[in-house]
Amino acid sequence: MTRTPYLLFSALAVILLCFSNCKKEEPQPLIYRTYADVQEDFADIDISPGIHDETFEFLNSIIWEFRVIAPDVAEGQTYPLILHLHGASGGSADPHKTTDCYVEPGFEDIDAFILSPNGGSETWNTFDNQEMVVNLLLLARSIWPIDPDKVVATGYSNGGNGSWFFGETQPELIKAAIPMASSYTTLHPDGYVRVMPIPMYCIHGEDDTLFPIAQTEEWVNQTVDAGSDVTFVVAEGLGHYEPCNYVDYLKDAVTWLTDVVWEE
Repeated sequence: MTRTPYLLFSALAVILLCFSNCKKEEPQPLIYRTYADVQEDFADIDISPGIHDETFEFLNSIIWEFRVIAPDVAEGQTYPLILHLHGASGGSADPHKTTDCYVEPGFEDIDAFILSPNGGSETWNTFDNQEMVVNLLLLARSIWPIDPDKVVATGYSNGGNGSWFFGETQPELIKAAIPMASSYTTLHPDGYVRVMPIPMYCIHGEDDTLFPIAQTEEWVNQTVDAGSDVTFVVAEGLGHYEPCNYVDYLKDAVTWLTDVVWEE
């Protein structure tokens, strides 16, 4: 009983101290970011010749990471845009930076912009990745000197599947696709075969053990029979886990682009 007044005094002292020193935080003003702000920031991206790795804020505090490889731009000229979709990240934080493996050497014979977004560990058809890819393409086409008829999607494994996906679903943005080591069904759940709306050049390793070549070739043949323009090329002796060895086949695909697709 003798300690009660002391305890009450201590509690009251803490309460009074809080009221005297603990100030209520003022609410922070909301910062509204518009699409015009996004366009303005995108226009500030460095597109001098060479490699530029960007961390870019979209709307609602959404952050995108991507690599831009820019050609030596001449005034009044437009250039192809190569959308590079990386394969499964395997836990890497920077899978979009693996452009030196096959994309850069594969497209070295043409002057083109290469846009390589970071899709993380998700597949490319998730909502977040669709939002990023579509908006990056729209921004690039509207701000950079891009020929809208020469926008090409390419990628390996998961990126190959993404090339099929965006080529099929975004023909207003993607005009050709070069999927590599992919496994993308062309069958609709209702049983019919889907027709691809753009020309495609599908490269697949003869010894691919992850995505067996027989399955991918069957899906390609089915969509070709249904009316699609898809070229199927076998990479002789190559397996799934050696993407850097597909450079020569990618170079052949670039020749297909320049001599067939872009000449039509």
